[in-house]
Amino acid sequence: MRNRFDRQLCQLNDELIEMGELIEKAIEDTIKALVSQDVELANAVINMDDEIDAKEKEIENLCLKLLLQQQPVAKDLRLISSALKMITDMERIGDHATDISEITIELSSQKYIKKLEHIQQMSKETMVMLVQSIEAFVNKDIDKARNVIEQDDIVDNLFITVKRELIGMIHENVDAGEQATDLLMVAKYLERIGDHATNISEWVIFSITGSHDNKK
Repeated sequence: MRNRFDRQLCQLNDELIEMGELIEKAIEDTIKALVSQDVELANAVINMDDEIDAKEKEIENLCLKLLLQQQPVAKDLRLISSALKMITDMERIGDHATDISEITIELSSQKYIKKLEHIQQMSKETMVMLVQSIEAFVNKDIDKARNVIEQDDIVDNLFITVKRELIGMIHENVDAGEQATDLLMVAKYLERIGDHATNISEWVIFSITGSHDNKK
């Protein structure tokens, strides 16, 4: 019985890694589409959201099956309930990638008012956070989970930089206001992605220790 349960837990890890890879690709492609103003790629990211939602449902069903059929003890129960919380955050990351792609389509015919290097940097940081938070769950690595939580400060600081730059541009040129607001929303979605990766890491810590760890 335990062997079967352990096999199903391994399957849960594999499914979470697969969902993480889908979301990582969505973030990478949505920023690539934004930078190159590639409408086709932006639409592909929007269409990918259905695949992410389907994967969430798949993992949810596996977790419920484990809870109902195996009657897990406290530690295993924490693990499964944490996975259920994690996939909610992961699905929301996919939603934000879609949100960014929708803005990309809106801006596709406009010349950008600024270089997007800080936005690109934000996306790289959030992808690292996402991958490491899932690795922390699979490997039961508390230190890695805590590192992700600390890394959120980098994303927050980049958001503050982007916000300051864009507000400065609006003050200099009122006509830049609409695009500046759209780009600010892109940065805000990336900041939220960082927050969701932080939430995932907090659930990882809970799954191991039984308590929430909000260390910064």
